Amino acid sequence: MTIATSTASLSVRTDELLDAANELGLAGRWDRALALLDAATADAPGIRSRIALTAAHIALEKDWFTGGDSARERLAVAERELPDGDWDVDFARLRHTYRLLLLVDGAPRLGPAGKDPEALGTLRRQAEALRDRAPDEGRRGWAAMYAGLVADNHFADRAAAPACYVAALDAAESADDPLLAREALRHLGDHDHDDGDDGLALERWRRATALGAGAGAVPGTLSQQLLLAVLARDSGDRAGAAALAAEVARWADALGATSLAAQARSFLAGADPTAPPDRP
Repeated sequence: MTIATSTASLSVRTDELLDAANELGLAGRWDRALALLDAATADAPGIRSRIALTAAHIALEKDWFTGGDSARERLAVAERELPDGDWDVDFARLRHTYRLLLLVDGAPRLGPAGKDPEALGTLRRQAEALRDRAPDEGRRGWAAMYAGLVADNHFADRAAAPACYVAALDAAESADDPLLAREALRHLGDHDHDDGDDGLALERWRRATALGAGAGAVPGTLSQQLLLAVLARDSGDRAGAAALAAEVARWADALGATSLAAQARSFLAGADPTAPPDRP
């Protein structure tokens, strides 16, 4: 691959470029990661499609933590680069649709209320189809993870979701994917917490926090810290919980992770970010 500069060009291995961009994105340096990818030029269609896919996934992460929709255009570019279809493009589109359907009247809403039942049904079927046709164990785990998230957060089907998360965790351990393991543990811990098993929730959330930090996921690790603040407050340590949440808000502001900062401030005002759809 050739990267052009104002005065010259240089060659960089594609894998190194994409790994560097992904690590910048995980660290919350989304704009820097996207600028790096945008600076790359490639003649080979296969390399261009990989760049476009990486940019789409980084934009999805950015939107999750900032509340924007920069991924829409990035996904369109990736789809143009892969006109015959591709599992990774379909999965990126699923992630985008999943997030957009969480918003009702511009605000996040868990459960099916106020949402198009047909759109939700299509999303669920797409997640299950992606799981069934995944080309490897890691991708199968990610599709299972989203099947669980759709069940949990769009259908309020709390009985169906944990099995999906367990399948995702098994796949993560098989594929050595710490980010998938973090995601699965995060949501399994949420179910433990709702079931009153705060000891197991703490164990899983601490492990998820460490996995995220080890993978360089700065905003993701902050979001995990907020869950630990939930358990601290539930255990009676209101001062410790408030101190931790205040730092999460401060760090999130510094990163530009406005959605996460707002969630931390909502927690400080008394809200429970782990409340399921049937509980305020």
